[in-house]
Amino acid sequence: MRIGKHTLRLQTTISLMICSVLAVVLLVVYIMLGLKVATQTKDSLEQQAVMLARTISRTPLVIESLEDTRNTAELQSYAEEMQKINAVQFVVVIDMNGIRYTHPDLDKIGEHFTGGDEQAVLEGRESISEAKGSLGSSVRAFSPVRATDGTQVGAVSVGISLSSVQTAVQENEGILYWGILIGCAMGAAGALLLARKIKRIMFGMEPSAIAKLLEERSAMLQSVREGIIAVDQHSRITLVNAEARRLLADTGMQGEPLSQSIADIWPSLRMETVLESGEASQDLEVELGGITLLMNVLPVRVSGKVEGAIATFRDKTEISLLLERLSGISLYAEALRAQAHEFMNKLHVILGLTHMRRYDRLEEYITGTVSKVQEEVGMMVRQVRDPVMAGFLLGKLSRAREAGIRLVVLEDGILPEAGDPEVSRELITIVGNLLDNAMEAPEGVAGKRIHIGFQYKEGGLIITVSDNGRGMPKGVQPHIFSQGYSTKGKDRGSGLYLVERSLLKTGGTIICETGEGEGTRFTVKLPYQVKGDSL
Repeated sequence: MRIGKHTLRLQTTISLMICSVLAVVLLVVYIMLGLKVATQTKDSLEQQAVMLARTISRTPLVIESLEDTRNTAELQSYAEEMQKINAVQFVVVIDMNGIRYTHPDLDKIGEHFTGGDEQAVLEGRESISEAKGSLGSSVRAFSPVRATDGTQVGAVSVGISLSSVQTAVQENEGILYWGILIGCAMGAAGALLLARKIKRIMFGMEPSAIAKLLEERSAMLQSVREGIIAVDQHSRITLVNAEARRLLADTGMQGEPLSQSIADIWPSLRMETVLESGEASQDLEVELGGITLLMNVLPVRVSGKVEGAIATFRDKTEISLLLERLSGISLYAEALRAQAHEFMNKLHVILGLTHMRRYDRLEEYITGTVSKVQEEVGMMVRQVRDPVMAGFLLGKLSRAREAGIRLVVLEDGILPEAGDPEVSRELITIVGNLLDNAMEAPEGVAGKRIHIGFQYKEGGLIITVSDNGRGMPKGVQPHIFSQGYSTKGKDRGSGLYLVERSLLKTGGTIICETGEGEGTRFTVKLPYQVKGDSL
């Protein structure tokens, strides 16, 4: 809430609004009740005067005194007594001519009644009026006095001064004032407590801060690359971000998912199980509309109580693609590391021979090294026409020499350059993981050897990778392509799994031939389109 250039805090705004509403309500109540109290007080006094006048008019003493004007001595005493007992201003008895028989001021007895409002009662009707008489302004009640035969012989007037009426009204309104003050105090205290309670519920944040936080939260949820679905404690969907809508649309799901039950549109997710148990489900593979999604479902707790759940998911194909790219980068990096390490060893040899001034041996060493490198490079360029794969295999040759392994590239075939760069990247993943698997296999005989060969025939490529290791037992072979399965320890078992994933993408197959003590041979076959005239 803003007042001019100043912005009021939420607590202050709530307190002011509640107090303002309360003040308006109490003002209306005061006006209505004040008028009602004044009217009722005045009516009550008037009725009291009427009843007193009516009672006095039926008193035998009053009737007899008006019938026989010679017997009026006791009438004044009686009128004064009634005046004192009932706390009224005056009790006046008049005859049919308006002459006073009683009056608080004895000098006024025998004089004509003043005020001009006595005519109605002299005509036989009871009446109430306000008029100014000899004692000042007053409310007057008149009642006729009738003889035993029913004829009217006079009237009785009972008066209450207007100041007395106003005093009575003010006394009754005083109670109303106290009630309004107490109501205002209680309302202000309640407003302050309510404002503080709301402030605590909102974690002490102002509405502008909450609005900004919600906008940031919405932008964050809509911008992430993972699908997000949130449900309440009754399994009704409360939030779906843009990526989740896209993935759901890709699976063929129609309609607006908000406010629907998650069990109706996605039964296999089973978020209600997480709501009931309060335990998270992580790394779930869920099939939906032909798409495999990798999903995590977590409970949402508020004050220790499960109030909902949130599911985050992503297309597993995208994750697999990232893993494969990461694997290819790792293989490249490993090959470069091996080449750099081998090169540094050679530089150390050259530096040592230089310091020893053995230039003849230095020339011999450099010539031999250059010849060997040229031989390897020449052989690799002749057989492997794809420059990326050729450079990669040269790095593997360096790493194999470093590990004391003889890596042989068979010369009975060639590898043309792939027409599709994506296939070339998949080949790096396939060949790199097969070679790594062969290098890490336990040795079966002295001098470990690995052979790799390529054969291209009429749109198809055959890759063979074999080693002279110990081979694999019969019970192991069916599981070697499963993710996480490995006989080499924990946190392993992803290499052959990635090979199989790459083959699924390229439409290839793989055959494993192995036996205990016989080594292992992998044969890969896949469709292969060459680039231009790379044959």
